[in-house]
Amino acid sequence: MPDFDAIVIGGGLVGTAVAYGLIRRGQKVGVLDEGDIAYRASRGNFGLVWVQSKGFGVPEYQRWTRRSSEDWAGFSTELLQETGIATGHERPGGLTPCLTESEFDKRQQLMEQLRSEAGDIPFEFDMLRPAALKKMLPVIGPDVVGASYTPYDGHANPLYTLRALHAALLKRGGHYVPGSRIENINAAPRQFSVTVRGETFSAPRVVLGAGLGNKALGAMVGLNVPVRPLRGQIIVTERLQPVLPMPTLMIRQTVEGTIMIGESREEAGFDDATSPEIIRTLAERAVKTFPFLRNVRIVRTWGALRVMAPDGLPVYEQSREFPGAFVCTCHSGVTLAAAHALHYAGYVIDGALPPELARFSTERFNVLAAA
Repeated sequence: MPDFDAIVIGGGLVGTAVAYGLIRRGQKVGVLDEGDIAYRASRGNFGLVWVQSKGFGVPEYQRWTRRSSEDWAGFSTELLQETGIATGHERPGGLTPCLTESEFDKRQQLMEQLRSEAGDIPFEFDMLRPAALKKMLPVIGPDVVGASYTPYDGHANPLYTLRALHAALLKRGGHYVPGSRIENINAAPRQFSVTVRGETFSAPRVVLGAGLGNKALGAMVGLNVPVRPLRGQIIVTERLQPVLPMPTLMIRQTVEGTIMIGESREEAGFDDATSPEIIRTLAERAVKTFPFLRNVRIVRTWGALRVMAPDGLPVYEQSREFPGAFVCTCHSGVTLAAAHALHYAGYVIDGALPPELARFSTERFNVLAAA
């Protein structure tokens, strides 16, 4: 008999969200996790549950992101009831401030594009000038010429979310194996044996949720997953009294009171260090946006690696060569956590991905290669 109904490889936000989704549907689940020595994006994530910057030119991505954002409140409540751990999720709407007129004009064009591509689903947004913006965020600076706003955006604490998912998984009888660097996957249709540290685990389904590790793992089950690292750096300040009632694209106040400032996009390979130049650039823009930050102390900076496909979209696929093997990878592990737990896990159990996820198939990489 197989050891599990499903094996999930990867214990970060993506893998654990899928694993929790599987176990809440009655599956016997094993999670094989390399542990904190891995390039775990979950611990470096900025924490937005964001809609207004997702899906330009790809309506499927906009709908998938929007669906997850809508599901997040119930998802967070369920984890709290299950574990007593609050994810820190709030959905007050979100802003993308613009410091120049050209930024504002470009932002308005992009938001109009999202609304046009939303089809029959209403997409509400406002382009706010300083007078209206001041009513929402009184601490906004004079250098801000305007901002885009949608009611669909919010944020959460990635670390508490990850902790809650792990706690819920274990409470429901999930089997978690840390320190599990995968040595081999012996694959046959709906029959997989995964070897770690000389021990072998078997299941009729395996889900690759190991972030940057999915590239090598995918090759073991007939999947092409050409992900690469893209570094981002973040600044965290001392705790303050509540001053930012909603998150912005690059600055947000956590429920604990700290201000998080991010994020950069750097081609740096697997180097997750910080650099003075990037930190200075982030700080300068933050002070222009919110001048009060000039007198706030920085307590920490860090760099982390996003999991990025060539086109920036998620990768969802079942292996044609070895049915039962799925990949689930993206650079928006917080935003999409609810969708992965509440929907993607069900597709794994059903043994087929729905047509609305076809846009995220690995087949698109064959098209890119041919071009």
